[in-house]
Amino acid sequence: MGEDGPQARPEDGEGPVRLERVAPFRIAATAVTNREFSVFVEATNYVSEAEKWGWSYVFHRHLTEKARRAARGTAGTAPWWIGVEGACWRAPEGPGSNIKKRLDFPVVHVSWHDAQAFCGWAGVRLPSEIEWEYAARGGLERQVYVWGNELTPKGKNGKPQHRMNVWQGKFPDLDTGADGFTGLAPARSFEPNGFGLFNMTGNAWEWCEEWFHTPLHREDSLKLIKGGSFLCHASYCNRYRPAARTGNTPDSTTSHCGFRVVSDV
Repeated sequence: MGEDGPQARPEDGEGPVRLERVAPFRIAATAVTNREFSVFVEATNYVSEAEKWGWSYVFHRHLTEKARRAARGTAGTAPWWIGVEGACWRAPEGPGSNIKKRLDFPVVHVSWHDAQAFCGWAGVRLPSEIEWEYAARGGLERQVYVWGNELTPKGKNGKPQHRMNVWQGKFPDLDTGADGFTGLAPARSFEPNGFGLFNMTGNAWEWCEEWFHTPLHREDSLKLIKGGSFLCHASYCNRYRPAARTGNTPDSTTSHCGFRVVSDV
């Protein structure tokens, strides 16, 4: 577990590489989808935190025209994040958007608290970092990516193949969509890893159970997220690796963060 090679981010607490033991567990093949979250909401009348606050963060390239008129400012040092009135899991890009044709996409704009509420209803839980990373590696050890050490390994036709949904182009203004997507992809996109799990890296960040701690950050203020998202790029956020890690406040909601669930055996 962990990484201390040239791609590692020591400031994130990725290293050192270490041997860990993990008890048996079950993990969902995909992130929780809009369809699954809708069933939970319909059964419980749950109101997500983004809906309570009345707004959420949307990536600037994905704003609808209505959403632009509902913008309430940017996110400090990350001006590509726009706070949009009305953005939530039901309206991922803000007013004028919906999930009718995206029921099999990962649910986003969900906070850590929202994920916990779903887990309590479904009788499951969020994964620990050890469980998440073990599952993401799919049986591989000391490999940079979920499938090996090459970012775009050659396929059967001899050409480089994209294996996950991340940023292609120059961040944050040009995404060529060379991997097939310029935003979220369906939860079962690309080839699964060695354990049959889809999109463990790229597409949408996934909440984990514990607090995000590093050698320089020991406060219980940020919850751990793993896996990277469709916005990750080598020039900005090279965290689309199983060892990579970062955190966000447990009430934060964005258009690129969801969750996956586990249960004990």
